[in-house]
Amino acid sequence: MKTAASRFPIHDDLTAPEGSIPVLRGAMATGGQLPNFLGVLAGSPAALRGYARLRSELRRGSLPAATLERIALAVAEHHGSHPQIAMHSRTARLAGLGLDEVAAARRWNSADEKEAAMLRFLQPLTEAKGKAPAYLKEEALELGWTEEELLEAIATVSLESFTAMINVAGDVPVDGSVEETRTLRVA
Repeated sequence: MKTAASRFPIHDDLTAPEGSIPVLRGAMATGGQLPNFLGVLAGSPAALRGYARLRSELRRGSLPAATLERIALAVAEHHGSHPQIAMHSRTARLAGLGLDEVAAARRWNSADEKEAAMLRFLQPLTEAKGKAPAYLKEEALELGWTEEELLEAIATVSLESFTAMINVAGDVPVDGSVEETRTLRVA
């Protein structure tokens, strides 16, 4: 169905292209609710599968959940992705971040110096089209981040930027703000 607030249809397992249905059912099995973003992305099975694969791999990476949430919040704020800001504000709290850390992450900052160094390293990559001063990488390494973690963080910025672009380009509504909670129905 196409809503007044979304430029793309928000699919479920009854309306999505056949190639998207297994991913949607998998998301529903693990998350309990299908986010509007995934419903929109289901309009392209290839895009949905690519997103799901990268997200899955990064979740098995070496970055702590709280770090991933800080990155997601900063990127969402940068792009003005209201669905992401709402979702990651909730999931950041579940990952142990206080309200002050959620607010700081949205400004590419943290009271934790190591986390702040990571965000300082990532901010110009997001805002200045991939050009970050070398000293920011060195600072992050000196504070204990590894090159593997920095590369995973860059990949996370890419994934969260992709998510934000879909949300913003599609005027995807914040989950629960426009539509009743949708659940996938088992066929």
